[in-house]
Amino acid sequence: MPIRRPITERQRRLGVELRKMRERIGLSLTEAAALHRVNKTTLSNTESARFGVSADRVRVWAANYQCADRRYIEALAEMARERGPRWWDEHRETMTATALDLAELEHHAVALRNVQITHLPGLLQHEEYVRAVFREAVPTLAPEDFEHKVAFRMRRRAVLDRPNPPDCLFLVHEAALRMRFGSLKVTRCQLDYLLEQSERENVRVRVVPFSAGGFPSAGSSALYVCGPVQQLDTVQLDVPTGSTFLHAETHLENYREVLKRTEARSLEPDRSRDFIREVMHEL
Repeated sequence: MPIRRPITERQRRLGVELRKMRERIGLSLTEAAALHRVNKTTLSNTESARFGVSADRVRVWAANYQCADRRYIEALAEMARERGPRWWDEHRETMTATALDLAELEHHAVALRNVQITHLPGLLQHEEYVRAVFREAVPTLAPEDFEHKVAFRMRRRAVLDRPNPPDCLFLVHEAALRMRFGSLKVTRCQLDYLLEQSERENVRVRVVPFSAGGFPSAGSSALYVCGPVQQLDTVQLDVPTGSTFLHAETHLENYREVLKRTEARSLEPDRSRDFIREVMHEL
């Protein structure tokens, strides 16, 4: 079986889940390989996502591991199916692997929960705002790279328009509303665009005002991506080198609590829209 490249976060996650399933029943690699009638190297390479795995094999291995959660098994089987190239594959020569992984996560998400402190949510950014943000990149982006990044960010927004779009909750701190990228005109256009997008049926924008005081993880933004079952949720965090993805159950539990407590300090959607308008008038 040929080693596949590049390995995506989604493929890596499937391998991790197969390993977790094996470990829950207390089998070593050697024992599990014998149970599945494959060699140990094949099993190891599958769990590390170096080898692909079919949906049928996922089901067989799950049965061998005595996993009874049918929704979980079918979600893993769906992850194993190869669907052919997606739109982000067109950007493999120009974008980082983590950027492509984020687009793939968003594409497959059932729901998105986002906390933003100093930037407005990427999926709700107006093009001129995006351009102003990328002009602050260090090192300065070459013109061609700059345009690639802008185009990619704009393309990601289409996830909100797909059939059965993800249910989205955006918790936006007041600092992000007042942080000015580009001219005053750009800032006003961005806030107006934010208001427009907040009227979507599948989008809720809730503002966390300065007056709300402190809240968990106030120093960093986070995106919580809900999978078809809770076991397949993922947390994405921005880091200087791009993104990092967390899916250990402890991390998921902690960030669910972060979202819960942050939302409790936020304004209701209607009041949030009024608040955004007030900020616009103050500019």
